[in-house]
Amino acid sequence: MRHRRGTVVEVETLAELDARLATGVHGLAGWQLKGLDLRHHADSLAGRDPAGALFMGCTFAPGAEDLLRDRGALVFPQLPGVPVDPYRSRLYTVAELYDTERYDDSLDARAYAWSRSGADPDLARALHDHAVDDALTDWVAGRRLVGVMGGHALPRGSADYADAARLGRALGGELVVTTGGGPGAMEAANLGARTADRPAEDLAEALDLLARVPSFRPDVDAWVGAARDVLVRLGSPEAGTPTLGIPTWHYGHEPPNPFATVVAKYFRNATREAILLELCDRGIVFLPGAAGTVQEVFQDACENYYADESAIAPMVLVGREHWTRTVPAWPLLAALARGRAMEGHVHLVDTVEEAAELVLATGGGRP
Repeated sequence: MRHRRGTVVEVETLAELDARLATGVHGLAGWQLKGLDLRHHADSLAGRDPAGALFMGCTFAPGAEDLLRDRGALVFPQLPGVPVDPYRSRLYTVAELYDTERYDDSLDARAYAWSRSGADPDLARALHDHAVDDALTDWVAGRRLVGVMGGHALPRGSADYADAARLGRALGGELVVTTGGGPGAMEAANLGARTADRPAEDLAEALDLLARVPSFRPDVDAWVGAARDVLVRLGSPEAGTPTLGIPTWHYGHEPPNPFATVVAKYFRNATREAILLELCDRGIVFLPGAAGTVQEVFQDACENYYADESAIAPMVLVGREHWTRTVPAWPLLAALARGRAMEGHVHLVDTVEEAAELVLATGGGRP
């Protein structure tokens, strides 16, 4: 049972509900009941004042739902044909998203197909993303997050993939490494982070195993299978240092990487992008990337440009050649920072070791 945002009380199990009702409370204003089977609670609820309460995806005895509405409760019904729970109260696990042997049959693939179907899923998507946002707020409370952004096309087995994994490992011992949850550099950083409390040999072994299947193209199942082999060696799908992935079904052609210990997956990419950058209170490391990474660089820069110094999170770009010549974002970023409070918080380095040292040394970021 959790109390948040003043008078809001979230009730997510029948045990929580029974405990609250046993106190003799009469008014239920501010209660949020999620996904509960209330068919045997009709009498106990009938004796309370439900005005201002919110029932989301609950099951009721005949006539009880109408009675609650008539007495001032707000009832969001179960939504048929929706593969995800729009009222979920927890972040996803890898096991939930990859709940079948074949990726095409998995929850992740079903959710993407549904979101692109001819149905009108806007309400369910909005409710789902709000629920994930709520669960994410709970999960990050008390944790310090650092972002690692980079190219989704980075293949397993490459030197740059190994670099990204070493970066995740270096940061993961002190901070929660947070990525966009996709393949490539994002996968490598999540992998490295979850091995931060394990011998270095475990990461080296994992990199060797993954190199057998460099990309999710053309065979997602083989790509996931190699990751599952690594996860077996790590102990369980959620074993290791906590590390967060925030992917989106907007890019449904890209499966989420299996190495985040928790996954906040959104339907709306704009919502996901804003939240991803906002949460990284200890800064963001930008590995070499293309359009998506460049967007993240300047979206983060915009926040820092208008912030006062106490609210600025460090930005560290890795790869001098890449960011000054291949994709010359650094000259523009440096020009924007000049004379602003953010100027001392943007950095260009050559190696992931330098990047990790900078982030861990500053200890700065948004309060």
